[in-house]
Amino acid sequence: MSRIRATFEKLKLDKRKALIPFITAGDPSPQLTVPLLHGLVEAGADVLELGVPFSDPMADGPTIQRASERALKQGMTLRGVLDMVAEFRKQDATTPVVLMGYGNPIEAMGWEVFAKRCKEVGVDGVLTVDFPPEESHDAFEHLQRHGIDPIFLLAPTTDDVRVQRVAKLARGYVYYVSLKGVTGAGNLDLSAIEQKIPQLRKHIKLPIGVGFGIRDAVTALAVAKLCDGVVVGSRIVQEIENSTEQNVVANVGKLVKELRQAVDQA
Repeated sequence: MSRIRATFEKLKLDKRKALIPFITAGDPSPQLTVPLLHGLVEAGADVLELGVPFSDPMADGPTIQRASERALKQGMTLRGVLDMVAEFRKQDATTPVVLMGYGNPIEAMGWEVFAKRCKEVGVDGVLTVDFPPEESHDAFEHLQRHGIDPIFLLAPTTDDVRVQRVAKLARGYVYYVSLKGVTGAGNLDLSAIEQKIPQLRKHIKLPIGVGFGIRDAVTALAVAKLCDGVVVGSRIVQEIENSTEQNVVANVGKLVKELRQAVDQA
């Protein structure tokens, strides 16, 4: 059983919802990524989404774009991200790690080499923003061959045909983008999420995580009541941006603890 599946099954038994924080690998510095990952787990994270920096992050708003720029300036690469996961696994063999990014760096490495390395270092899932299900079957066959869960995005505009296609290909969980726009955008419409999730559950048996636009404990609690997991990215990356290297782990941990407490109220 995969770490992601085991985590969600345990959460279900405990009648709890998943907290899934996102950070960008190499931000604010490569030396702090692994300590931040451990800090997220200590603060209550159930699944970790680790962003692979990319020069043209089309789905990301200004906050995560700046994080990618900072990481790339410090020489962050896909191989470097995978090495970070290997370092994280020396102390944590149980928390699922999902790489989130774009197809170009993986294409450059080669999907088979990438998938094999993911298995070696302990990556559990991969979400490539710009690889829709119609174009990704061959690529994600490599992941599944090595036991890596391919994770897909669904949006408010996703029609039933695509939802059914994702239901066949996805493993681990499905990431529902709660609004039209980029990461960090506002105007979270809870009523729209409340209407959409039951429609998705008609076809999708996997857990559904919801992200984009969740910025505080209040919205985290409201969203947690509607789905299986809450994904928080831009707000955490913003906290990293506003912190110093000396206090960033403590500041991020404090924020994630507040989010954990809120999600547990659901």
